[in-house]
Amino acid sequence: MTGVWVGISIKEGRRDLAPRPVKGGTVLENTCSFIISHARHCLVDLLKLICLKQWYQRRVRGKTGGKRPIVRKKRKFELGRPAANTKMGAKRIRTVRTMGGNLKFRALRLDTGNFSWSSEGTTRKARILDVVYNASNNELVRTKTLVKNAIIQIDSTPFRQWYESHYGVTAGRKKKAVTDEKEEVSKSNHLKRKLAARKEDSKIGSLLDDQFSTGRLYACIASRPGQSGRCDGYILEGKELEFYLRKLKSKKTK
Repeated sequence: MTGVWVGISIKEGRRDLAPRPVKGGTVLENTCSFIISHARHCLVDLLKLICLKQWYQRRVRGKTGGKRPIVRKKRKFELGRPAANTKMGAKRIRTVRTMGGNLKFRALRLDTGNFSWSSEGTTRKARILDVVYNASNNELVRTKTLVKNAIIQIDSTPFRQWYESHYGVTAGRKKKAVTDEKEEVSKSNHLKRKLAARKEDSKIGSLLDDQFSTGRLYACIASRPGQSGRCDGYILEGKELEFYLRKLKSKKTK
């Protein structure tokens, strides 16, 4: 039902539009029509509740619970909408018209995003592999929901390839005893000198290096998928990475 709610208005869900059996229809067809109509009514009721809650909180009661006099009717800008609940999957985005004719982009499914590696000053498009932690609600981890500030795992291949081409050093393969012997690509003397100068700054943290060996990197979502239709973020490193690794470890021991 997530892809249908955008086009439904409250007028379409009136109670007088009760499901009626189709003439000459089979029992299965009549049952399907009843289920679809019932689901539409439930969705309209949900929208009414959201709108009513926002209007009630803003107009009827104050912050401390004191009752206010009602001086006007409901307004369009007090309208509320259901959450996007963006999941992992093939890209699926819906547009929502908002105040002033502007648009919001509801991401219902996303599988990729742009993630920045802050310490190296580079950004790459990477696949989203898993949702591992959410400080607000564990249910969002179980359902693999993509929201802002969720901790996810992304594919490390684009960053590993950039690291190897930029520094001439392989990332995340220190612990492997056997390395694949590849033919060295011929390089100019200028390029060799450039790579040799860069190698001094090619050290990355041990925790991040271990992740490169597994092929997955921990990242944090910085955008709002339900508003912008994008799932962009940054790779965790340093103290922040240590903090979330401790959280994940304590979560597993429970």
